[in-house]
Amino acid sequence: MTDLANKVKSLIRDVPNFPKKGITFKDITPVLKDATTFSRVVAALEAYGRKRGTELVAGIESRGFLFGAAVAARLEVGLIPIRKKDKLPWKTIAQSYDLEYGKDTLEIHRDAVKKRQRVLVVDDVLATGGTLLGACKLVEKVGGVVAGTTCLLELTFLNGLKKLKKRDFYSIVQY
Repeated sequence: MTDLANKVKSLIRDVPNFPKKGITFKDITPVLKDATTFSRVVAALEAYGRKRGTELVAGIESRGFLFGAAVAARLEVGLIPIRKKDKLPWKTIAQSYDLEYGKDTLEIHRDAVKKRQRVLVVDDVLATGGTLLGACKLVEKVGGVVAGTTCLLELTFLNGLKKLKKRDFYSIVQY
């Protein structure tokens, strides 16, 4: 494990029974609060995106916005939000997906991506893979190419990576 991964793991705290009983939530807010570690995380995600020829970053609501915006700024590319249903103000395309604890729907603006534009899809955590897969499908539906997918941490015991199939994925920490 890298020095960065060790530092991130030391900051993440477990919150039992959140958002519902039986789920242990990995709280990343201490990582966001630590400016040096947050900067190092963003630099690592930026390096991953740069190697994949990223032309746009898609940040997934809501914590994916935090990492996505920072990565997009460092890459000097645009940021497109992928949001929950009925939160975007323009014409959208929707994608339903399964969560670890239910179902939900994501949306993207129809004009968010130019045809064949390379998009890095960013979120905070890969759990069961439903959210990240849904976001990838949205990027592809509007004509983009998923250049890669990335999260701060991956919960390997939930096998979310299997849902992503052959899409490239990078995480800093694995549990």
